[in-house]
Amino acid sequence: MLRTSRLPLILAVAALLVDTYSARFLHAKTPQQSTISQSEAQAKIRVNSDLVILPVTVKDRNGNLVPDLQNREFRVFDDRVEQSVEFFTSEGLPLSLVILVDDDLKSEDAAQMAPTLKTILAGVSLDDEVTACRFDLRFYPGDGFTRDPDKLWTQLQSVQEHSGPSTSGPVPFVYDPNPEVAPVDLGSRPTKALDDAIYSSSALLHDRDVARRKAILLITDGINGEQFNQHTYENTLETLVRDNISVYILAVGAKSSRRRFSRLVEYSNESGGDIYYAATSNAMEKLYSRITEQARHEYTLAYVPRGNNHNSSYHVVDVKTTREGLHVQTRHGYYAPRQSAVP
Repeated sequence: MLRTSRLPLILAVAALLVDTYSARFLHAKTPQQSTISQSEAQAKIRVNSDLVILPVTVKDRNGNLVPDLQNREFRVFDDRVEQSVEFFTSEGLPLSLVILVDDDLKSEDAAQMAPTLKTILAGVSLDDEVTACRFDLRFYPGDGFTRDPDKLWTQLQSVQEHSGPSTSGPVPFVYDPNPEVAPVDLGSRPTKALDDAIYSSSALLHDRDVARRKAILLITDGINGEQFNQHTYENTLETLVRDNISVYILAVGAKSSRRRFSRLVEYSNESGGDIYYAATSNAMEKLYSRITEQARHEYTLAYVPRGNNHNSSYHVVDVKTTREGLHVQTRHGYYAPRQSAVP
């Protein structure tokens, strides 16, 4: 039997052990429960090449961003197999952003768009790195990524000065591969190579820090001369998805012409970005900050895929939330890393 004098000491030690064990148990977090800071997220992304990283936007029925979801309210499926999220953060990540401006708009659309470009600066933070480019039949890169607002404004001014009807000259002859069809002379009708411009923008983002959110802000009327592109929609989209680049689009022009924006909708949906429509300067100015804030403050979910279809080069992703009445946006899938050739 225990001596009475020792009983209080033994009970005290037992209570201390229980308290210590309980504290460790309650504060320990499984990967599915882990919520980490921006700096921790960036560090994990840099060192783990096996992670699938999903930028996720959640909106309510009115299209407003929902910023207060917790990790436990998300479910992630890879090839229909539910995954365990390695980490989750709702903190904004710095942007690597290409502002890509269509410099071949109709005169009335260019007149509305050009004066608004300076307002983009209001949506750029000091941690973001940005470059401004433009396109018509060709792609015109800016002066490189910068965090300096004055240098960015200089790039935007150059883009602004070139905005308007095409100055690229007559469109060349285009020959159809079908020999029964005569070559087509499009004369001086303005057109542009939209797919090539997006592809070139993604190339600028390819080597940026993987721990930054990579995005393209595309401002265009959606017109695309497919025959003038060296890169197809399919291989351009694959490049975006492989490099985890989201395309956010400001579609310029009347809403009644939505059909011409169909390719823009596909780029935004498949890359995990978004699309907004505006016809006036006032509407455009209001949307720039909204777009950059959405790009920066998406949720970030990351996981190492397990149990999915290893025989497939492309994996379908589905992210859901347990909170009702919300719309979840993310990219539709990802490509498995290319295997290095065996020497």
